[in-house]
Amino acid sequence: MQELTKKIVNLAERIEKNNVWRQRDCINLIPSETTPSALVKICEISDPSGRYAEHRTMKGKEVYFYQGIDFIREVEEELRNQMAGYFGCPRVELRPVSGQMANEVIFKAMVKFINRNRKEGQPFRKMKLVMNNELTKGGHLSSQPMGALFNYVEEDPNTGKENVINFPVRGDCLYKTDTNKLAEQLENHKPELIVFGKSMFLHREPVAFVHDIVKDWEPRPVIMYDMAHVLGLYGVLQEPFKEGADVVTGSTHKTFFGPQRGIIASTISKESPISHLWIDIKGRAFPGSTSNHHLGTLLALLMATYEMNAFKDDYQMQIRKNARAFAAALKDAGIDVEGDEKEGFTETHQVVIRVKKQGTGNELSHRLEQNNIVTNYQALPDDESFLEASGIRMGVQEMTRYGMKEDDFRSLAGYIADVIIRNTNVKDKIATFRRRFIQMLYCLPAQDSALLVARIFTSIFPDGKFFDNLLEHLHHSA
Repeated sequence: MQELTKKIVNLAERIEKNNVWRQRDCINLIPSETTPSALVKICEISDPSGRYAEHRTMKGKEVYFYQGIDFIREVEEELRNQMAGYFGCPRVELRPVSGQMANEVIFKAMVKFINRNRKEGQPFRKMKLVMNNELTKGGHLSSQPMGALFNYVEEDPNTGKENVINFPVRGDCLYKTDTNKLAEQLENHKPELIVFGKSMFLHREPVAFVHDIVKDWEPRPVIMYDMAHVLGLYGVLQEPFKEGADVVTGSTHKTFFGPQRGIIASTISKESPISHLWIDIKGRAFPGSTSNHHLGTLLALLMATYEMNAFKDDYQMQIRKNARAFAAALKDAGIDVEGDEKEGFTETHQVVIRVKKQGTGNELSHRLEQNNIVTNYQALPDDESFLEASGIRMGVQEMTRYGMKEDDFRSLAGYIADVIIRNTNVKDKIATFRRRFIQMLYCLPAQDSALLVARIFTSIFPDGKFFDNLLEHLHHSA
């Protein structure tokens, strides 16, 4: 028991140290991360986190296979309604536990869908051709053959490679699609699935342009938009459903400030010629990809969606203001900034810089981390590999939620230039700077949520003395 206690205490101390560093001392600029609110976090560890609620539609009725799930069933239905309101669409599938799983559910469903009318004796086939954003041009890994698309698209017998073609990019801006070449590619290749979305994401995607070209094809391709990085910017960036997308997938923990989960939303109706695709999507979500779908984070996502629907407009506008102010200040500080300068270098939460003059992105992102600024190195569209990346990718979403405004990001740009250009140590300055931004915004104020967090926390533990012991320990420690 003594050895076990020693290991537990050691781990607890390390957890505490990491928490203090990440939440009080450093500036987090990873574009795929966020810190949920205290209410969202407490939901994640509440009783549903250890429960199951498998269910599926059978003979027109939703059948649950466990008892004791009335509460979580109500939560799932309420979350479905809240998300439908957020997207302005009728159909939402909540069971994927990550954005990558959400994408794989779509790919599985597409294969099942295209084989629905297969005649007896015909071989089961994969998708003939998929169009997406190339990985080295910012495309998301999960939409690549080496990611979630693996094994769902046919191979070219001549090359042995999957039949995937990429959106062409413009010569004057490698982060935008060349729509003239795109129109030619669509007509020449006729993909069955078109996947928008990126992980290096600076500008809008040409959804309406593509929809206008393919809408009268018979059969027409399915248009999918992987909004993993920009799910929390739905509306201010673009509204894919109004532009012709059939399906939107995404992660709920990047710009959408919820727990780590995935989501699928769709406008596919019962009258649609692809109506059965939605049935296949539901079937590939469960039982095709999940059993238990992590009910603690499901509950937490409902709380986060309440927050997002309440504060979306102000949050989204501040994200865009901050990102553009940050990009311009970095440029003024002598750092090369990627993206279209006429549009403020970015239309999203992301800012991408080119640091080849000063070193590799790999080296400089590590130097920034040593100075309490957390970013991630990024291979740019003209790089050969991630091993010697020329870029660094940053996102403003988490620090925006902690209250940073345009002038604060301008100050931060100066510190980053000190580190990258002048190799100055600013670690202590960043720790001091960060402590100005501790209070989380775009959620209930701390004074209103604290009692609710304490009530939920106390209710988690059946031993009523746990909370009393905790308070007594804290009192004596003080």
